[in-house]
Amino acid sequence: MKPAVMLAIAILVIGNLFSALYDVSVKWLPDDANAATFLLVRQLTAVLMILPFWHYTNRPRTSHMKLHMFRANLGAFGALMLIMGLMSLPLATVSSLFYSAPLMIMILGGLYLKEKISNVQIMASILGFIGILIILRPSEMNLFGLFVLVSALTFAVNQLVLKKLPNSESASTTLMLYNLFSIPLVILFVYLQGFSGFSWELLAVAVASNSFLLIYHWLCVLAYRRAKASEVAIAEYTGLIFCVFFGWLWFGEWLDALSWFGAGLIVLPSLLLPWLFSGVSKQQITARISQYYLSHRKV
Repeated sequence: MKPAVMLAIAILVIGNLFSALYDVSVKWLPDDANAATFLLVRQLTAVLMILPFWHYTNRPRTSHMKLHMFRANLGAFGALMLIMGLMSLPLATVSSLFYSAPLMIMILGGLYLKEKISNVQIMASILGFIGILIILRPSEMNLFGLFVLVSALTFAVNQLVLKKLPNSESASTTLMLYNLFSIPLVILFVYLQGFSGFSWELLAVAVASNSFLLIYHWLCVLAYRRAKASEVAIAEYTGLIFCVFFGWLWFGEWLDALSWFGAGLIVLPSLLLPWLFSGVSKQQITARISQYYLSHRKV
């Protein structure tokens, strides 16, 4: 492996450490915290934290206000769903469910952007959604688990909409408008849920979560500039490992055996199937699966 690729992977692993800390920060909220109130404080502090970077880049403008407005409001709704999920479910469970977002991006990209979906990607999607059902366990359906899936779906749609923006669009403008345009909708959420639970502790958590997220985005830029996305994407899944570790270390949370199996079905196919079947025809894929099945029946 090239030194540049190894460095990029190391940077992305560190980035995913901060991404996991971003999820963990919601668990640090006071017991009387309100999800909508926290989201409002987080959005307001995010605008204040991004403002110097936007000003430093000469306050770039945009001609895609409608796209930014759509992304901001959809993202705010998804963020509220994710926060409520994190406040109610174990960290590892939320992370496992949220890692269904790449599968959703792939499927939606094929349906709406007419992107080609390979046989390997179809297999990964099927196994991934089986993993989701295992974690959710329909017989023990949890509303907050569905909230996390809705959040993952909004994230997937937002990533696809992001492709509609030109490469010349400033990152500082995208981040600024993503947080700024969402504030009216978040105020409506606060009106419906009630403004409650505000404290200096909640404000500190909001600032910390924004800091973790900004560091993650900055490290992602550094990593993806040093190597191709396909060469370093495997490091993105370390975020799940960090979330499981932090959940165990700080909150005494742990996945049971069945949930580990479900998480594996979500994550591992995306990592292993492209490697197993790289450069292999459809007939060869079928043959390899059959051979694997027959060899394991004999055991």
